Amino acid sequence: MDSPVFLITGASTGIGAATARAAVDAGHRVVLAARSADKLQGLAQEVGGAEVALAVPTDVTDFAAQERLVAAALERFGRLDVVFANAGFGAKRGFLEETPEHWRDMVLTNVLGAAYTIRATIPALRDSGGHLILTSSVAGRRALPGSLYSATKHAVTAMGEGLRQEADGAFRVTTIEPGMVDTPFFENPPKIKALEPQDVANAVLWAVQQPAHVDVNEILIRPTAQSG
Repeated sequence: MDSPVFLITGASTGIGAATARAAVDAGHRVVLAARSADKLQGLAQEVGGAEVALAVPTDVTDFAAQERLVAAALERFGRLDVVFANAGFGAKRGFLEETPEHWRDMVLTNVLGAAYTIRATIPALRDSGGHLILTSSVAGRRALPGSLYSATKHAVTAMGEGLRQEADGAFRVTTIEPGMVDTPFFENPPKIKALEPQDVANAVLWAVQQPAHVDVNEILIRPTAQSG
């Protein structure tokens, strides 16, 4: 098989899982990474099994683990065409909320984890002339009251633009910035009609499917009912 290969971190649920399904439907093979081995294996089987999907349990805050992820992808499929640095989680607003340990884990996952994914995959993406996608957020476009999570997503947005400039056309870079999405990210269901994970996956695939000379740098996508 010579179909393109799409690597996704944070692939076990939500946006990552929806994007994996959409990518396979669009003709990609997928490499699925997350901490949850059972969920990854279940998703890999769901989308077509070993011929089209490779599940690699990965802690994105461990650079050696990300290097092993890329090595496994190249050993199985021989190439990487699209990388979706999607792993991340949030925290309650308020600088007296959550524990310092929760903050540390969030910053390491959302910021350093994304940077590690970039570093680990750049050589393969240069070889393929591929596409790197980062999950930021509406919260990465404007500061939210008391939100350290917002600060991490500002960092991701800046990372995406810095990478685009460094890539200098060798591969494409897109930062996707969803508003409220109905995923396990939220403890309570959204009070408005939120985006579905599939809506964000559709936007990701739209960017990937643009002609090679078109580099969609940012996609800001909100539910119609979300004003801010």
